Amino acid sequence: MKIAIVGCGNMGMAFAKSFLQYNLVKKENLLLIEKSADRAKTLRTEKTGVVVETIGEHLSHCDLLILAVKPQDFASVAEALRAVIKPAQLVLSIMAGIPIVKIQERLNHPLVIRAMPNTPAMLGMGITGFSSAKDVSFSQLLKVENLINATGRSVFLEDESMLDAVTALSGSGPAYFYYLVKAMIEAGQKMGFEESMATQLVKQTMLGSFHLINNADQSLDELITAVASKGGTTEAALRQFETGDLALTLQNGILAAQRRAKELSEG
Repeated sequence: MKIAIVGCGNMGMAFAKSFLQYNLVKKENLLLIEKSADRAKTLRTEKTGVVVETIGEHLSHCDLLILAVKPQDFASVAEALRAVIKPAQLVLSIMAGIPIVKIQERLNHPLVIRAMPNTPAMLGMGITGFSSAKDVSFSQLLKVENLINATGRSVFLEDESMLDAVTALSGSGPAYFYYLVKAMIEAGQKMGFEESMATQLVKQTMLGSFHLINNADQSLDELITAVASKGGTTEAALRQFETGDLALTLQNGILAAQRRAKELSEG
C-alpha cells in the first residue's frame, strides 16, 4: 500500500510513525506533504518517508490520502487535491469538525472516511472514532481500520453525527485528565509538598488507578467504595466533591464540548 499524508503536524506524524513501526507501509511508499520548508527539512533529516512541499501528480500513485491539515487550511488544500485525486483513491480525514459530505463536495470525490483520534495516538495508545461514506467498501474500511489501530484502538460509528460526541469525550478527553492531574498537584503543593514530589505522587496514583480499572473485576462504584471507608479521609473528600457538584460540572463541560463540535461541523 502507498500512503500520502497531507499535513505533517503531531497527529499526521503519529500516524506515519505508527504505520512504519508495524511495517504497514515502507518508507519509500509513505509520501509526506508538508508546506512549511523548515518543517519539511526537519522531516527529511528524520527520514520518516518521502517528503515533498506541494500537492501534485506524485499523489496519483497513492492508494490512501490522509488529510491531517488544520480545518482552516482545508479549503486551499482541497482545491489543489481536487485537480490530482484519482477515482479509486481512498481519503481518510482526521481534521476536526469537517463532515464527510463537505469533504466529498470540496474534493468532488465519494470515497471518504472521517476519523477523530486523540493525542495519545502519538504513543500508540490513542482511541479513534471513525465513520464512512456509503461508497466505501467493507474491504476498504477494514484496511483503514487496521491502519488506525496502529495508533491504539478504534471504534466504528455508523452514525457520523456521533463523531461530535467522540470529539467531546475522547478527542478532548486528555485535556480533562490533565486538568484533574494539575488540580491534584496544586492541592499537594498547598499541603506543603514541593511540586516535583506532588507530581510524582499524583502521576503514579493515576497510573496505578488506571491499571486497577483495567484489571479489577469490580465496578467503578465498588472501586470507589473500596478506598472510601466510613468516616475516613476519602469520604471527606468525596463529600466536598458532591457539595460542589463536581461530577455534574464535568459532565456539563463535556456536553458543552459536544455542542461546540456540532456547531463546527454545521458551520
